[in-house]
Amino acid sequence: MTTNTVLTLSCPDKPGIVASVSGFFAQKGFNIEESTQHEDRQTGRFFLRTAFTCADCDDQTLASLREEFSAIAAEFDMEWQLRDQDQRMKIVLAVSKWGHCFNGLMHKWRAGTLPVDIVAVVSNHDDMRNSCEWYGVPYYHLPVSNENRPEQEAQILQIMKDTDAELLVLARYMQILSDNLCRQLSGRAINIHHSFLPGFKGAKPYHQAYERGVKLIGATAHYVTADLDEGPIIEQAVERVSHANSPDELVEIGRDVETVVLNRAVNWHAQHRVLMNGNRTVVFRR
Repeated sequence: MTTNTVLTLSCPDKPGIVASVSGFFAQKGFNIEESTQHEDRQTGRFFLRTAFTCADCDDQTLASLREEFSAIAAEFDMEWQLRDQDQRMKIVLAVSKWGHCFNGLMHKWRAGTLPVDIVAVVSNHDDMRNSCEWYGVPYYHLPVSNENRPEQEAQILQIMKDTDAELLVLARYMQILSDNLCRQLSGRAINIHHSFLPGFKGAKPYHQAYERGVKLIGATAHYVTADLDEGPIIEQAVERVSHANSPDELVEIGRDVETVVLNRAVNWHAQHRVLMNGNRTVVFRR
């Protein structure tokens, strides 16, 4: 039985898309709860996210809806997904030694304000084990080196497969994923970068910012691609600072921004509010 359904799609823009979609679901007894759309005039592409509910849909299943909707999708050349809104997305967190983003996600998940199920945590260090086990989530210590990287990444993929995880979240995981893993997780891995991209790259970005006397620091959440820190951006934020802030204070302020930005990106992805648009994203914020 399907009662809460969310449809996301993109296709070449032309008349009749919204009418066909809404008409199909109205015929099936569904009611529109939320609907947002966007036309990219530069590319002529149309994007839509619509959430439907049905009070009496005992005979409707996602499989049957997908099968019947596929004819409309083919007519408009749609790239589309139809999902059960009540099915929480399962995710795996990857961490290293810093726990601010990890703790932020864990807290919101435990509080019920992050609509996901965190099913596992993987790390190349053992530092976060106690915190993870306090939350009751399995912790996998997977040391990595240049020599064992393919085997270590294969273990990460196997953990995701075994737990039915749909998303890998790099919560300040300080390892660069291989091109092969990036390809396998295309659109299914989110990273948090400690700058308002493009910005200071390499080691100690906040110290570089201090030396340059910056007045704004920020963070960027983006999908992981083989091009380091250049994946499609989901969310960004900045915080004003001044000459009076020390490098250590910039680090703390930056970590707070990173936590907020990553939480937003994971939340929107889990609610199917992020649609790919080439090297960019369309984010239907509520």
